[in-house]
Amino acid sequence: MLRDVAVVGVGQTSFGEHWERSFRDLFVTAGVRALEDAGVAGDEIDALYGGNMSAGQFIQQEHVAALIADYAGLATERVPATRVEAADASGGLAFRQAVLDVASGASDVVVASGVEKMTDLGSAETTEALAGSADREWEVFGGGNVAALYAMMARAHMDRYGTTRRQLSEVVVKNHENATNNKYAQYTNEVSAELVESTPFVSEPLRAFDCSPASDGAAAVIVVPAEDAEDYTDEPVYVEATEQASGSLAVHDRDDITTLGSTARAAERAYETANVSPGDVDVAEVHDSYTVAEILAVEDLGFAEKGDGGAFVEDGRAAVDGETPVNPSGGLKACGHPLGATGVRQVVDAAKQLRGEAGTQVEDASVAVTHNVGGTGATAVVNVLSDRNGRNRRSR
Repeated sequence: MLRDVAVVGVGQTSFGEHWERSFRDLFVTAGVRALEDAGVAGDEIDALYGGNMSAGQFIQQEHVAALIADYAGLATERVPATRVEAADASGGLAFRQAVLDVASGASDVVVASGVEKMTDLGSAETTEALAGSADREWEVFGGGNVAALYAMMARAHMDRYGTTRRQLSEVVVKNHENATNNKYAQYTNEVSAELVESTPFVSEPLRAFDCSPASDGAAAVIVVPAEDAEDYTDEPVYVEATEQASGSLAVHDRDDITTLGSTARAAERAYETANVSPGDVDVAEVHDSYTVAEILAVEDLGFAEKGDGGAFVEDGRAAVDGETPVNPSGGLKACGHPLGATGVRQVVDAAKQLRGEAGTQVEDASVAVTHNVGGTGATAVVNVLSDRNGRNRRSR
């Protein structure tokens, strides 16, 4: 019988271009903040899972889990550390593995972390590294980098459902506005739809401001058995479900490129496990690596009908005071997107929402969803978190 699991500590660095900070410094800082938040000492840790997509290309460093354990002071304690890689779903999957470790009874105090240092490379090298999340043989060699593949999804969605250029822009406007109160975000400035639409095309119809930035950063959370959670904090956040699903790596192999089947399936399982429906979700942190990705996410997670995702954002239903607030942190677009850290950062922000400590706070949030995608959708991780007391359930 699996045990219930709770998040009792969270921490992160700011996201951005950290020229003065090393890969090692980033993950140690995030980890220390999470441990301090939970009141946990290093010698209490039973295991560590670290999400990282591509340190081998970005900083020429492999064997990342051992490096994290060493510089976190855990190597002398012989704590097992495992690197988790699933492209930019690496952090979400590291969190899932940590939860399953505790749920199984194998460990009692586990760290889930994520880290990436991307900005030491130029833009061409970064694009090349990111291409590894797609099918290099059948897509990348033919010119289909990740931005181009998402552009194909965007164009198909626009042609099939009437999604507009302005609706893509409104994703950016909303997320930048949300990030103005997030001290850890890479961008805290508001932008207009007109500004978004004046930036150069990256791959038509996607412009420069439709794309999440390259970022450096780290995030960490501490998970323990739910029965022990109140020994660490007065405000535990409970993991009601963590689910993962896969899809075809190459976009051309999918039945429908306007849907991420991995997201839909992981969400279906997560809602069933947590015994909630999309309408019960008070706040969601979703994977908006590109603006169209948020529109697809709100549909595939069940917040909007298929084809209605653009209008869902444009009409304010995804706003902080809307029907289902989406990315009150600012999302990947404004927070930044250090690949391996993003999925853990989403859990950090969801936990803060449920604890009432977020920068842009959703009023009376009680149930949160996080959604992390690898590449163009070959991996999706969906988590359902709650405060389990019902006092904060929002009225709709």
